[in-house]
Amino acid sequence: MAALPQHLDIHLIRILYLLLVEKNVSRVALKLNQPQPSISASLRKLRELTGDPLLVRGARGMVPTQHGESLLKPAKRILDETESLFVKKSAFVPEEAARTFHIAAPDYLDTQFLPNVVAAVRRGAPNSRVAIHGMGAGADYLRMLSDGEMDLVIANWDEPPAHLHISKLFEDPIVCTMRADSPYARRTEIDAMTIEDYLSLPHVAPSQTLPGYHGVIDSFLARQGMQRKIAVESPYFGLIPYMLTQTDLVLTTGRQFMRSYEKTLPLKTFTMPLKFPPMRFYQLWHQRVHQSPEHKWLRDQVSQAARALVQK
Repeated sequence: MAALPQHLDIHLIRILYLLLVEKNVSRVALKLNQPQPSISASLRKLRELTGDPLLVRGARGMVPTQHGESLLKPAKRILDETESLFVKKSAFVPEEAARTFHIAAPDYLDTQFLPNVVAAVRRGAPNSRVAIHGMGAGADYLRMLSDGEMDLVIANWDEPPAHLHISKLFEDPIVCTMRADSPYARRTEIDAMTIEDYLSLPHVAPSQTLPGYHGVIDSFLARQGMQRKIAVESPYFGLIPYMLTQTDLVLTTGRQFMRSYEKTLPLKTFTMPLKFPPMRFYQLWHQRVHQSPEHKWLRDQVSQAARALVQK
């Protein structure tokens, strides 16, 4: 690839384009509000740079040379593309926008949270689409955020990646749930569960969603030098409450998540014998979209849905 000439600037390309269009130094000087000698000097520089006369005398004034004619379209394209670089982005109008919002979220959120987010987006941006992505171990959410494939990740990772922007959504106190008529539940009061009981009971836990990031429950236990007995792992968290009704399994999760299931399923919830910190849910996004109006709007919808959840 040939090196670009020194002292080449957009203004010189604009003079080249106008000379090829107007075929007259005086008219170009008038259009650009510059003295004619200045335009003549630019023409000399252009001839030197291109190695071609560019404009020569014809029967009725100046005419472009063959090489000059060939430069007309490239010069116009450069000017158009340069102009587009500095056009201010139009304001985001949700009611008129037609784009797809990509949100990754686990399925152990309060059952009303994501429906409320979807409802808010549908009300505010009816021509846009919402794509909700599950949190699976095979997906690289950090790369997807940085590459623009994902707009937001909603999560409660114990240690959120430090390079991402983060906004707290809500907290959910941790409880322990099992089948109401299980042998342990029948003989134990809600507040009488011991640490030894808790660690020895058979647990069901969600599958790991992000390589290298452990769940908040097991991370907390590890810091206390403890380990629970996980008998079942499942990527389908929404099905776990139903697993409890047919097994001796125990689930440790947020109280908000369990609220709707407790109304319809024969379950018993215990106060934790350990002082677990509450689950902290937040939305994460990349610096590349931090100032984007449409992304700010989306994050506002998610934040408002979270506030409505807390106020219930």
